Amino acid sequence: MSAAPPGPALTRRAALLSAAASVAGCGERRGEPVPMAWVGAAHERGHRLRDAGAALPAASRQRRADVLIVGGGIAGLAAARALRRAGIEDFALLELEDQAGGNSRARSLGGLRCPLGAHYLPVPGEPAAEVRAWLHEIGLLQMQAGVAVPDERYLCHSPQERLFFDGAWFDGLLPPAAPGSATLAQYRRFGALVDEAHDTLGFALPTQRAPWRDGHRALDAETFAAWLDRHGLDDAKLRWYLDYACRDDYGAGLATVSAWAGLHYFASRHGFHAPGDEAGERDAVFTWPEGNAWLAERLAAGLGERLQPARVVLRAEPQRQGWQVLALDAGGDAGKAGAGVAEAWTARALVLATPLFIAARLLRDAAPPALAAVARAPHAPWLVANLALREPLLDRGIGAPPAWDNVAYGSASLGYVDAGHQRLSPMPAPTVLTAYWALPQAERAALLAGSAAQWTARVLAELQPLHPDLAPKLERVELMRYGHAMSIPVPGLRGSPALAALAAMAGPLQFAHADLSAYSVFEEAFTHGDRAGAAVAAWLKR
Repeated sequence: MSAAPPGPALTRRAALLSAAASVAGCGERRGEPVPMAWVGAAHERGHRLRDAGAALPAASRQRRADVLIVGGGIAGLAAARALRRAGIEDFALLELEDQAGGNSRARSLGGLRCPLGAHYLPVPGEPAAEVRAWLHEIGLLQMQAGVAVPDERYLCHSPQERLFFDGAWFDGLLPPAAPGSATLAQYRRFGALVDEAHDTLGFALPTQRAPWRDGHRALDAETFAAWLDRHGLDDAKLRWYLDYACRDDYGAGLATVSAWAGLHYFASRHGFHAPGDEAGERDAVFTWPEGNAWLAERLAAGLGERLQPARVVLRAEPQRQGWQVLALDAGGDAGKAGAGVAEAWTARALVLATPLFIAARLLRDAAPPALAAVARAPHAPWLVANLALREPLLDRGIGAPPAWDNVAYGSASLGYVDAGHQRLSPMPAPTVLTAYWALPQAERAALLAGSAAQWTARVLAELQPLHPDLAPKLERVELMRYGHAMSIPVPGLRGSPALAALAAMAGPLQFAHADLSAYSVFEEAFTHGDRAGAAVAAWLKR
């Protein structure tokens, strides 16, 4: 592999020192520092499950439902929707946090809503039939002359994305390549290989809609970096962009994820096009200031008391007539790991809409053998930083204008999106920038132990070379950490027979999570949740 691309103008050490000084000095003209805080995730609750061991509290409440859903992310919410569509209303959804949505939650900051995680949904294609059906229900897709047309009010405004490269902004995220250059030749070569893989093997989103073939299995057996090496694709710009794409969707780079994952990113969606070779406009994406929380909130609407937040589920055990689930009602007290009233829930059927490693801990001795085979799959830690600004940033005026998604070539981060980009008013106004970081697994402990000021300094170190006026305009910083944000599709994981077995289980126990697809996006989670809810409904009716 060629040498790593250069980062922004400042050296890493100088940038961090500058950012630390900025954090300390922000707000001096008002006589006070900029507030910084961790928000959103009650990691103490999750660690209560991790540390539970054999000592479980005695239940002081007895509760029941026909169906229990554990996990209120997109998969769990989709499972609840599927139950209701089948006429089953006697269920409860137990969610760890105070707010449902999983990685698709939001907050308000400086009067603007902003995402705590996932922030867009590409307009789904035909294979995502369940997602498309729901989007029709809520009006995001509408039939016009026999064609499904997205509601343009919720499509990302133009310009959609730009890349800071060599001191200037460029439209799109693919680094520029001069006509006749070796970089352009490699772009076109990779695009041809993506087209070939799509045409000969087939790729789909959700992934289970494409039959798994020997060619997929071969791709799944090696890393994406090794596959690129074998095809002589060593250009630094191409490698950086492909590594960025993998970190963005999978939480790890091309040296970690499988070649299947690297090709799936493009072949299941829009393909890969060299600059000037695009067949048409970029794929349209739905987005909102609060990101995919807009979708999660509509999935959760109408659940009422069926949605039971602040529930720390500790154990799930089979009984003669169904399942018993032990949970703590944490009552919103995230800061006390052992706090809560113990509840014993009984149900005829159980949907585990949690990451698979969590499902394995909950089931213990009752876990299917297939679960043990994949429960140790790696998960990526993530940091999401929301920065409230009293006024928009000055643009450096070189190249492409401000966009919704803004990325710096060579950066350790994944860039930032602007929560104010969807505004219709042309007048300058306060805004919120949401910066995303997919971190190495080795940094999980540092993410938990580090202070808000330390991590803010790292965020600013990446952004200040792009926007020197950032620090004086900063009003508040809120940081969200995910210790296990998403499954990483390492070689061998997507093709694991264990994943297929878990997704195909029949009966009163169903698994519903994007982990079953080896990676985490909305379409995968929704489809697994819909399938699991429908399977439980069918079992109950039999």
